[in-house]
Amino acid sequence: MLLNVGFGNVVAMDKIVAILNSDSAPMRRYREGARQQGKLVDATQGRKTRAIIVTATDHVILSAVAVETITQRWKESSG
Repeated sequence: MLLNVGFGNVVAMDKIVAILNSDSAPMRRYREGARQQGKLVDATQGRKTRAIIVTATDHVILSAVAVETITQRWKESSG
């Protein structure tokens, strides 16, 4: 199944390892590390990053949708 992470972008639910808040300094460093490794996917459409999604392949997906909203969509999809 696919999970909507905002602006028509979707991620395979079975590949998601974690959905994290983007506000902390460690998360900013994690995001920068993914960028340097070429494993960063920006799905924010130029908006503020509100959630960081980590996949099983160590890709990091940035979303402008809040963690709580993504979690609610996950519950509704798997429900």
